[in-house]
Amino acid sequence: MKKALFIIALANTLFAAAQSNVIDEVIWVVGDEAILRSEVEEQRIRAQYEGTEFKDDPYCEIPEQLAIQKLFLHQGAIDSVEVSESSVASQVEMRLNYMMSQIGSKEKMEEYFHKNMTELREDLRDMVRNQMIIQQVQQQLVKDVKTTPSEIRQFYNNLSADSIPVIPTQVEVQIITIAPPVPQEEINRIKDRLREFTQRIQSGSTTFSMLARLYSEDTESAKHGGELGFMGRGQLVPEFANVAFALSDPNKVSRIVETEFGYHIIQLIEKRGDRMNFRHILLKPRISADDKSKAFAALDSLATQIRTGNVTFERAAGTFSQDKNSMMNGGVMTNEQNSTSKFEYQDLPQEVAKQVYGMKVGEISAPFSMIDKKTNQEVCAIVRLKSRTDTHKADLTNDYQVIKQYLENLRNDQTVNDWIRQKQQSTYIYISPNWRNCTFEYPGWVKE
Repeated sequence: MKKALFIIALANTLFAAAQSNVIDEVIWVVGDEAILRSEVEEQRIRAQYEGTEFKDDPYCEIPEQLAIQKLFLHQGAIDSVEVSESSVASQVEMRLNYMMSQIGSKEKMEEYFHKNMTELREDLRDMVRNQMIIQQVQQQLVKDVKTTPSEIRQFYNNLSADSIPVIPTQVEVQIITIAPPVPQEEINRIKDRLREFTQRIQSGSTTFSMLARLYSEDTESAKHGGELGFMGRGQLVPEFANVAFALSDPNKVSRIVETEFGYHIIQLIEKRGDRMNFRHILLKPRISADDKSKAFAALDSLATQIRTGNVTFERAAGTFSQDKNSMMNGGVMTNEQNSTSKFEYQDLPQEVAKQVYGMKVGEISAPFSMIDKKTNQEVCAIVRLKSRTDTHKADLTNDYQVIKQYLENLRNDQTVNDWIRQKQQSTYIYISPNWRNCTFEYPGWVKE
């Protein structure tokens, strides 16, 4: 699947304008779809910009990957694969926002790609739509790939020592967090500041986007003048969505909105069907040093009670923790990347990783502060190292799911590879003579 999914990275056509001096020609034909020299040049230049290295000659590797892409898209057309246009639009806006964050601004991005936002959006829309179609076709191909326990055991027993996957050190961590209360005086200060911003915008003395760049504590959107990009109601927390989607005048500023992230004011930019683009300014109340000290003292007392056996960590987490994701699970943190309780150190929040790195199993940390990545708010916490599994070669007892996934990935790859080879035989393929002198990953492109 990884090999097949590589075509996704090659689907981007944003560098077309850079190739205005290339004399174009048809170099491949796959079915009734042509591959142009300019397409290959676009991908080569993009790889050069991104520092991507090719295993082989790019003038061999890129056309082959584009040809594989066209096989999948052709199958998608046969199967009448459809994708949600709202999902496509959502992905497009996310990618545009990401690119702007990397490049610095909308203007710099347009200059970088030599295209305006409308052209960039259209290019990305085609690319994202094709990616989604390809993913659906691949998922359909491997949907019946299954493994039984006996097959997994046999597969593991037949692996050579060098082929057994190495599992890095993994830990399970329990956490209790307390969010110190924010003084009313601090809340009033934040609201007064936002009211001042609203007055300055409404009077015309400054713009919403300028204030967002200068003061908003949503650091990513602040880079773009507070702009969030087109979003559906379901992508926003309810308190924000209820106010944002009630806006109708781009010249007005919303009332102050409180969410779990802090306090906001919002300005409508554009409506497009059931999706809207907004700007916002976020300010976060600060907890006082005194309240932080009180939270540390409470956590320190709680840790002492756990260490002396007066209460278990699990019971304490369920009673006192304010971490919504773990409080009902005995405080056990969940790794969102694999939906298990096991983390490699680099996958833990940085502050948690620092605490548990030198701890013994069963040990409880001293209180510390951290930023809750869900709310981006400062919280106080203690953690307990529940378990540690040192670096080792996978075994059936402790790593059954890893071995199962390893086998399924191999079978998925084989299924996709077999499908590509089959399609090579049943699809009309023409390669220009000057482009045939290659060692292709799939030799069946050139037919005698």
